[in-house]
Amino acid sequence: MKKIAVLGSTGSIGIQTLEILRRNPDLQAVALAADSNVERMEEQIREFRPRVVAMWRQEAAHDLRVRVADLDVRILSGMEGLLEIAQLPESQVLVTAIVGMIGIGPTIAAIRAGKDIALANKETLVTAGHIIMPLAREQGVSILPVDSEHSAIFQSLRGEPEEDRERKIEKILLTASGGPFRGRTKGELVNIQVEDALKHPNWAMGRKITVDSSTLVNKGLELMEARWLFGVGTDKIQVVVHPQSIVHSAVQFEDGSIIAQLGVPDMRLPIQYALTYPHRRPMAGRRVDLFELGSLTFERPDTDTFPGLGLAYQASKTGGTMPTVYNAANERAVELFLDGKIGYLQIADLIGEAMESHEVIADPKVEEILDTEVWAYEFINGKVQDHALPRRLRS
Repeated sequence: MKKIAVLGSTGSIGIQTLEILRRNPDLQAVALAADSNVERMEEQIREFRPRVVAMWRQEAAHDLRVRVADLDVRILSGMEGLLEIAQLPESQVLVTAIVGMIGIGPTIAAIRAGKDIALANKETLVTAGHIIMPLAREQGVSILPVDSEHSAIFQSLRGEPEEDRERKIEKILLTASGGPFRGRTKGELVNIQVEDALKHPNWAMGRKITVDSSTLVNKGLELMEARWLFGVGTDKIQVVVHPQSIVHSAVQFEDGSIIAQLGVPDMRLPIQYALTYPHRRPMAGRRVDLFELGSLTFERPDTDTFPGLGLAYQASKTGGTMPTVYNAANERAVELFLDGKIGYLQIADLIGEAMESHEVIADPKVEEILDTEVWAYEFINGKVQDHALPRRLRS
């Protein structure tokens, strides 16, 4: 019996993780954590019977205690609760599907406690990869990627000695669907509305990541993750727009060979692979039919229309706290866009302005990373309050 703790169990990745556990009786959920969705968490507790549960918000934890008073489960709250779950003695794998930089602390705690990490929290490596990866190596812990693209790269590298990887990898080919606005000009994006940005052609995801996919910022975050996960320089990561989302990513080696992982767009596959690694298991669902598909196409990304991707390369090469600024400025800008307070094209503009104004800390500690996040949020808030809001919204 492999025992699993899940941070972010009520979100999209968390729900699909529990679906994998439901279909694999030898995988057991011993702890769950979420933000504030009490109703869904109660359902999960009653089905999976975890020993410990944490809600980020105290009021949600109080409500949940009342709802499940008839069950033998401890209800915790806040960062203290997340850290306890991360270090739970009986768990072997921590699934980090929680959103935001609050995932950094629990991930570090779990690694120090010897837990393998099924990583679905982008911010952890984007902002603290220089801390996380050396610590994982020191503790002998596996970082198992859950993102479909990173899982594809991970699978493509199977059998290659890790110590020789940097030399043998000529290029990582990181695929992107292109999002709902692929092929449009910048002028055609001026009046884009929230509902337009939330119509992803291939994947069903949360609101924030769907907007990130449309701006290619999500791909920028993924290239920063790939840099740390696979120990290669930013210059060795090439983003390739692949509208069909069948090739999930690939690796080109020094002899010119390319090894890729293909499959239907289904997040359950990389989740299951991370939880059952190094083994594969049967999974019900659609299969790729090459005859029906007919052809696969590939394009260069349009970084003029979608400057967020170019800014990601810049942030990754600069390093230090710059990736944190990129991530946090985007988070705040996307929130403002979803609230109708800024236009679609202002998302990338605000990220660029924050990066230009930031004084980089070269080798930041966790506290400095979190302070930088606060700085970026305050910077964006100040820019919007000062001049970025359209007049009709300011009044």
